[in-house]
Amino acid sequence: MTTALKLSNAQKATLGKALIVSSLSRNEREALLACATAVRCQPQDILFHDGDTADYFYSVLSGYVRLYRPGSDGREADIRICEPGDSFGECLILDGCDYNYSAQVMEPAILARFNLEKVRELLEDQPRIGIAIVRSLSQHLLSTMDCLASDRMQTAPQRVASYLLTHCTPNGGTASLRLPFQKSLLARKLGLAPEALSRAFSALRTAGVTVSGRSIAISNMDMLQQI
Repeated sequence: MTTALKLSNAQKATLGKALIVSSLSRNEREALLACATAVRCQPQDILFHDGDTADYFYSVLSGYVRLYRPGSDGREADIRICEPGDSFGECLILDGCDYNYSAQVMEPAILARFNLEKVRELLEDQPRIGIAIVRSLSQHLLSTMDCLASDRMQTAPQRVASYLLTHCTPNGGTASLRLPFQKSLLARKLGLAPEALSRAFSALRTAGVTVSGRSIAISNMDMLQQI
C-alpha cells in the first residue's frame, strides 16, 4: 500500500455518489472529505487484522476488498465483499476502539481512508454527517439480512442463478456478462467454496449457462429464472 495522498477532484466526485456522502450538503460533504486521504493498494494487501486498534474507516473507489473473520482453527469466514461505492468500518465512529474483523484487498484498488478521530470531532457541529453514517449502517444491515436469507433458503445453483440474473445484459431470451473479478472472488461473495461454485455452474449448463474464463453466456433466460 502506497503513501496516502490527497483526494483528487475525480475521486471526490466518485465519493459524492457513495451512500455515506450522497445525502450531505456541499459544506458537510467537503468537511467529511477533508478527513480522508486516497491510498492505492495491491492484491493481498492487509488493511487491518481482527483486534487491531481502529484508526480509519474506508470507502472503495475502485477494486474489491474482502472482509473476513479468522477462526481459532486457522479457517476464515468471509463476511462481505466490498465493491466500488461501498464503505466499511464506519460503525467504529459511533462505538468501538478495535476492528472486529480483518480486511484484505482482492484486486488492485484505490480506497478513501477516513480518519476516525477527525470524523468524530465533526459530529458535534455537523450532526447530519452522523445521520448519513447511520443510513449507511442501516443499508449494511439490510444487505446482510438479505444475504443470510439467501444462504438459508437457496441452493448453490440458485445463488449463482440469482447473481447472473441481476448482473447480466439481456438480449431477448439470451444474456451475457463478464465477471469484474475472478471466479474465486465470486465464490466468496456468494458464500460458496470454489468447488461448490464449479459444481453450481455445471448444474446450470442445463439452463444454457456456459462459462469461459470470466465471460458467461446464458442461452435460455426463462429456464434460468425458473431455477
